[in-house]
Amino acid sequence: MSISMSAIVPRLEDAVGRILLAAVVVLVFTGAASRFVGHPIIWSVDMAQAAFVWLCFFGALKAMRRKAHIGVDYFVAKLPVAARRTIEILLAALVLAFLATMGWFGIKLTLLNTARIFGDSGISYAWVTAAVPAGCLALALILLAQLVRALRSGGLVYSPEPRGETPDGDPAPGVRTAGEL
Repeated sequence: MSISMSAIVPRLEDAVGRILLAAVVVLVFTGAASRFVGHPIIWSVDMAQAAFVWLCFFGALKAMRRKAHIGVDYFVAKLPVAARRTIEILLAALVLAFLATMGWFGIKLTLLNTARIFGDSGISYAWVTAAVPAGCLALALILLAQLVRALRSGGLVYSPEPRGETPDGDPAPGVRTAGEL
């Protein structure tokens, strides 16, 4: 059975996310247990914080791929698909600009923190702040792929694809909108 590269990347992201979550849990538990017995492992909290920063971006990647980021779409969901599509394309362009800006400042922050030591861990703080430009780049690539797919197919960028529309532009039965929740 052949697995394509497009299937491997989400699986790899998911695996890394699970490992990071497990690491956060183990590190926090170890830190708490060691304090309880009177021999605190101070660096465990630092490492848990670093892992959590990276975990947040891996969670954001998974949500972006699944089109599951939280959004307030009460009014937009009531619009015909063509209007929703236009709004989502404009929002995608705005989000790409935001991710580029955050990525740029994340790179600058990472470079500023190369000599700074992260807490008592002994590692460079740049390893923590590098999550920002790396995460922004990965999110931008996913969003760009979804935008291109939406432009080619006439579909939506952020919302799950509706199964159809009635002739008057209302969502077809079975497609839930925010107003129906």
